[in-house]
Amino acid sequence: MSHLLFALLSLFSFAALLEAQWKLRENVYVIESEWNDKTPAKRVELTCNTADEALPVYWKKGMELKGTGKTLIAEVKEFPDAGNYTCLTADTHEIISYDFFLITKIDSNGQMIRSILKSFKEPNRTFLKCEAKNYSGIFMCSWMTENESPNVKFTIRSLKGSQGDVTCSSPVARTDKSVTEYTAQCQKENYCPFAEEHQPTEMFLEVIDEVEYENYTSSFFIRDIIKPDPPQCQYVATNGTVTWTYPRTWSTPTSYFPLTFRVKVENTKKRKSQVYDADEQSIRIPAAGPKDKISVQARDRYYNSSWSAWSSLCR
Repeated sequence: MSHLLFALLSLFSFAALLEAQWKLRENVYVIESEWNDKTPAKRVELTCNTADEALPVYWKKGMELKGTGKTLIAEVKEFPDAGNYTCLTADTHEIISYDFFLITKIDSNGQMIRSILKSFKEPNRTFLKCEAKNYSGIFMCSWMTENESPNVKFTIRSLKGSQGDVTCSSPVARTDKSVTEYTAQCQKENYCPFAEEHQPTEMFLEVIDEVEYENYTSSFFIRDIIKPDPPQCQYVATNGTVTWTYPRTWSTPTSYFPLTFRVKVENTKKRKSQVYDADEQSIRIPAAGPKDKISVQARDRYYNSSWSAWSSLCR
């Protein structure tokens, strides 16, 4: 009976160790740590990758000796507990294997606490924002960080995996004051702009800051993230007419992908503005003053996409 009890306790202990971590990739694991003072550290079992049971080995984390023997039980709770655990031979100090542990912070409900990225105010304070200039299947995904972590690393991909139907470029960083914005260009393979989408595109962003791990997702149809470039416009003072052309980056033919427009006239003296709607590519505004500022923006005519930014001034 005592042997059965011991076996059950051993099985329970092994299950608890497995639940403490999940594999991110080969030799790299993520520890879910409940971020409060009361919850104990997670106990993780490490096994040295050697077939010689009699070979004397020891474990190090950085320069610190962590233990001897083929198996090591590590307790991981805070960031200093994470990092690289290396198994070495006792005589030659040759590295046999290693396990690298990252920490993701979770709350009492098991939800990931995300703090590395800074949210965009629009749309809906999202962390991972994707936009498309047209229906080509090419789109841009962006995210932001505070300028405090120069070693932060990113991986963006489709949730369908490495063999999925979306490929992305390496992120490009642009720093503005205290914020760095990263942008990656992605493309749906074999995308047909004339066909209706039936399955959303699901993007997955992994963020690693030293030993801290977070991930973010964004699910959308291309039609939902359309934001055209601004039109190019000009103002003819003789008859008060504003004319404009479709953005060069917009999908063609324009008869199949029509845009609708808004023309804004700002009276700088009275500090008032008036907006006119138009489906055509010109509008007459005879009452515009010589110092009024005129600009144009565009949106998909038949789908409630985002409006483009306002164009450069038409005069």
